[in-house]
Amino acid sequence: MASPVFRKVLIANRGEIALRIIRACHELGISTVAVYSTADVHSLHVKLADEAVCIGPPQSKLSYLNIANILSAADITGADAVHPGYGFLSENAEFARLCRECKMTFIGPSPDNIRAMGDKTRARAIAKESGVPLLPGTLSAVPDVNAAVEEAEKIGYPVILKAAAGGGGRGIYIVYNSNQLRSSFDRLCSEAKAAFGNPAMYVEKYCESPRHVEIQVLCDKHGNRISLGERDCTIQRRHQKILEESPSPIIDDRLRQEMSQAALKLCDRVNYENVGTVEFLVDKRDKAFYFMEMNTRIQVEHPVTEMVTGIDLIKQQIDVAAGKKLTIKQSDIRIASHAIECRINAEDPDRFSPSPGKITGLHVPGGLGVRVDSFVYDEYKVVPFYDSMIGKLIVHANSRDEAIAKMRQALDEYVVEGIKTNIPFQKRILASKKFRDADYDTHFLEEFLPKYE
Repeated sequence: MASPVFRKVLIANRGEIALRIIRACHELGISTVAVYSTADVHSLHVKLADEAVCIGPPQSKLSYLNIANILSAADITGADAVHPGYGFLSENAEFARLCRECKMTFIGPSPDNIRAMGDKTRARAIAKESGVPLLPGTLSAVPDVNAAVEEAEKIGYPVILKAAAGGGGRGIYIVYNSNQLRSSFDRLCSEAKAAFGNPAMYVEKYCESPRHVEIQVLCDKHGNRISLGERDCTIQRRHQKILEESPSPIIDDRLRQEMSQAALKLCDRVNYENVGTVEFLVDKRDKAFYFMEMNTRIQVEHPVTEMVTGIDLIKQQIDVAAGKKLTIKQSDIRIASHAIECRINAEDPDRFSPSPGKITGLHVPGGLGVRVDSFVYDEYKVVPFYDSMIGKLIVHANSRDEAIAKMRQALDEYVVEGIKTNIPFQKRILASKKFRDADYDTHFLEEFLPKYE
């Protein structure tokens, strides 16, 4: 076995993604350090890492968002690299910079990459400069409500008011007329300030029948950049993804190539490195596509890309961060199978409210082409302080129809007792004729949900 690229990696995260990174590191012969809040003392990532350091109380701002405590944990354990996972500090340019300043490798894009693409208005401007299609909208934040109304009337209602520093499906508001815009602008700016530390908002045309399709990119530090195909993330509730699949059932080879080329143009423009996801809206009617944003981190839904390409994205992240050249070429990417991921959340499937508590019984599905990425176990107590996702169920098959059948069978086998989960809701989605026929857009659940409420 080759010498590991790093000696010890600290994982600045929790839950299933922390476990995913620990496993990849161990396969590469790298020691791992878990960090945890007092609420997560019994979490599986704490048990499976080589070392574990408590970094604060349950509140995220005092633990998983506490840069000083995380860097101190890395320092006292002698970690030479930090993997941020997704969420928390994964797209924090200052955290990436401080890691470098502390002589630790940040396993992710450069601070400049994160900064360039993290501000949505700046990202839109870069996309325009790169020749990537955009929906009509402003390329900078609107200074006040009057400017917002003026721009919205130029574009034509409905429009979306978006937080410039938003992300993860948050900070997005649909506005249908000037009265609504005037009455809500100050409140939305305040909400953006509270959520993202930045009140800036911009205006964009609302695409009324979109599919949400994203391109996975992988780039090294030597200018080699490839696309690993697309993921369809159209099934969403309140802009939060619920189910993802690859490839998209509405994307043909020509459109896939065009979208991939657009994504790589964007990467070329900012000299991007490591993994990233360029997100697009694809108009259901004419298949025109428009840049939405770029996520400068590993995605929750990365396993579907791994399943259809056979490429371990976490290991690739680690190798690229260490300065290795990509050994994969674009011509090596052949997608001739299908994968689906269902997010398994600890929530009431009828009210969509969190359902923390002790798991009193657990059985996870198995079999050929079935993968479960999770951090919970029998008698584990799901805490109420963080995202409600307790795992991801991923299936892989030769075709979409086979993948749907396999996912339905796997969901039937998945048993979580003691708390409520969204497994019954995922079953209903998979059983829907519109889903099976791929005849839907991002409004699917708005039309689907009332039947069950």
